[in-house]
Amino acid sequence: MTVRVGVEEEFHVLDAESGRLVPSAGAVLGRLRRSEFKNELQRSAVEWNSQVHASLESLHADLSGARRRLSAAASGLGLAAVAAGTVPFARVTSGETTPDFRYRYMVDEYRQVADEHLVCSAQVHVDVPDRDTAVRIMCAVSPWLPPLLALSASSPFWLGTDTGYASWRTMLWQRWPTAGPVGCFAGAAEYDAAVEGLIRSGVIKDPGMVYYDVRPCDHQRTLELRICDACPRTETVVLIAGLFRALVEDARVRLEAPGRACDGRHEWLRSAVWRAAQAGLEGSLVDPVTRLAAPAPAVLRGMLRRLRPALEALGDWDTVRVLMEEALARGSAAGRLRRVAEEEGLPACVETMVAETRGGHRRSPAPAALRRPVAAAGAAPPGASAPYSTESVGG
Repeated sequence: MTVRVGVEEEFHVLDAESGRLVPSAGAVLGRLRRSEFKNELQRSAVEWNSQVHASLESLHADLSGARRRLSAAASGLGLAAVAAGTVPFARVTSGETTPDFRYRYMVDEYRQVADEHLVCSAQVHVDVPDRDTAVRIMCAVSPWLPPLLALSASSPFWLGTDTGYASWRTMLWQRWPTAGPVGCFAGAAEYDAAVEGLIRSGVIKDPGMVYYDVRPCDHQRTLELRICDACPRTETVVLIAGLFRALVEDARVRLEAPGRACDGRHEWLRSAVWRAAQAGLEGSLVDPVTRLAAPAPAVLRGMLRRLRPALEALGDWDTVRVLMEEALARGSAAGRLRRVAEEEGLPACVETMVAETRGGHRRSPAPAALRRPVAAAGAAPPGASAPYSTESVGG
């Protein structure tokens, strides 16, 4: 079975010496292929679009190669790149937006929300048969997205302080008018009518400003996961991509069976997202089945058991199972970063984020299932095809 997957990653650009966020993305992009890397809303962030992949091993090679190229380009300028929801040292200002008409509109319309959009995410695209199926799957997978957020949580610090949250990016992100859990729709026509209503109301300018936790892509036959923080470790991104691909396939199969794949009751999801952002892997989540509090590892292992048939059909079971157990043993990036900050201070925390983004780890290397030769710089790894025509966070 071949269900392709692709990833968009966003990276903060830091001054390598001070660890502070700097508006130097343009200089870094000048040393990279613009077909692969591009601007974001803020001039302190860079976005990368992966190739389209049939295997998680190929995706991992693509992720690793792109991070090496980005890190090399940044280091040559005295800069560093970090994949994380937020970074500890940032400065909020209204003058550091990418000079683009659409981004200028967003800054003028949303003011402080746009100014404080100093966040980065990881987004996953999975192939779907058609747009109607994408919308129906969107409803069915939504209850399982908060655990994926918990896996990705990497943003405990904001403006030099510990926020008390594992994903403060989520709390900043949810201030946009269309961010957060999506409702249930019978099909693409109903969903598109709702989006058109938002545009007519003047709340958003175009469909690209629909920032739901999951959404059908406007111009590709994919479903896009948008709930996750950017992740310092590539293995975490691969794990989330594997789980989301399995969720989409599991929902597609369930939709073919009699009965409903979802009960249509999503009013509890916002609180489940809040809990995942607050707790990460170190606390309790809202179990999607019982809707009661349960330890994060129990919820994620329950998800793994539920998805085993889909993971086996996709050929991902062994890889995802190993990655999951390693992720649960390590804890969330937020938890790891907190421990470093407590023991060595915030500068050491930034150094850890930079090292993990580059591929250097303090603990064990990637599982054997992901350790394959990486293609030469600029080349697509085996099993990859041309990238999805994906959109930035502001588009």
